[in-house]
Amino acid sequence: MHALDHYGLSASHGFLSRREIDDIALPPEFDAVEDAAAMLPDYLASGRVRHWLARLPLPDVAGFVAEAAEAELGVAMLRYGFLAQAWVWGEGAPVASLPANLAVPLATLADRLGLKPIMTYQHYVLDNWFRLDKAGDIALGNLAIDQHFAGGRDESGFILVHVAIEAVAGRAIAAAVDLVNAAEAQDVPATERLLSELHRALAAINAGLEPMMTACDPHVYFHRVRPYLFGWPGPGIVYEGVEAFGGKPVPLRGQTGSQSSIVPAIDAALGVPHGASALSTFLDEMHRYRAPRHRAFIDDLRTSGVRDLAAAQSATRDAYNICVGALTAFRTAHLTLAATYISAQAARAGAEGETGTGGTPFLTYLARHRDDSRAAFLH
Repeated sequence: MHALDHYGLSASHGFLSRREIDDIALPPEFDAVEDAAAMLPDYLASGRVRHWLARLPLPDVAGFVAEAAEAELGVAMLRYGFLAQAWVWGEGAPVASLPANLAVPLATLADRLGLKPIMTYQHYVLDNWFRLDKAGDIALGNLAIDQHFAGGRDESGFILVHVAIEAVAGRAIAAAVDLVNAAEAQDVPATERLLSELHRALAAINAGLEPMMTACDPHVYFHRVRPYLFGWPGPGIVYEGVEAFGGKPVPLRGQTGSQSSIVPAIDAALGVPHGASALSTFLDEMHRYRAPRHRAFIDDLRTSGVRDLAAAQSATRDAYNICVGALTAFRTAHLTLAATYISAQAARAGAEGETGTGGTPFLTYLARHRDDSRAAFLH
């Protein structure tokens, strides 16, 4: 395994952007886009968000893509991703097409960054944060988000709990790299030590879920935050002006926690098996929604021999199973939160609550995630 820096990652930031969004400026030709993004909560509140977004000029995105650094490209993609979601979902019933002034920049930026032309977890969470005190930690109480839909404490809280967890997860992925390398070297003492280190990091990740109920009210999440997060599965929507799509609808998944790289990375390092199923097909699809370097990191972790080494050593096996237990606990807690924030709220509202923002039967899939983790214990 390469070092974390090879993949643009670090123990302090995990999969989060290395540059904070308040430190990244777009060139003047994007001023109208920046203004619209800042006004998005007001546009949505007016009930006429499409009226305002239709007025946006189309900047020279091709020229920008040819010259800009990756951080600037990422911020531009974030802005257009949010604006596109607001266009499709911001006035109740979704529409079947995205106008060229949004579609062309979104598709051009996505192509350059190796991403899907839709707002993903990368934009919603990983790039959408900054520290209030730059000398302080990446932790709740010292964080703010930059881009909102409707705005408000609960929307910020929902995102920032994820940001804080992603930062804590930096310790886990750093341990995972060393763990995979130790197993490859057949270094049993180092493998056992690193499994214990990974377990401590996983315990911190699990603790990071605890503030969610305080940070974001489930009722507010369901009615004010979640409606903007869906994608456009079959038949998709038309990206007007994007020649590569030939005027045909493009189906895409909405942003979802399944696009986070934390758990897939730990799964890969531990060699947690997932049998062929609709879930594994979905997970393979979500892998393609990640940033290219994050995909490469997980792919490299999948060469792990940790599980095989642990199966042959009793002490190592015990340390391995403790990690699997922590991973199972995370998936159980996640399943409970999803039921609270979506299923229970849908039942109260008499609304559909079986489909997640990624377009899947999320409770079934999350339960299968948990069951796969339980089945990974070595005996």
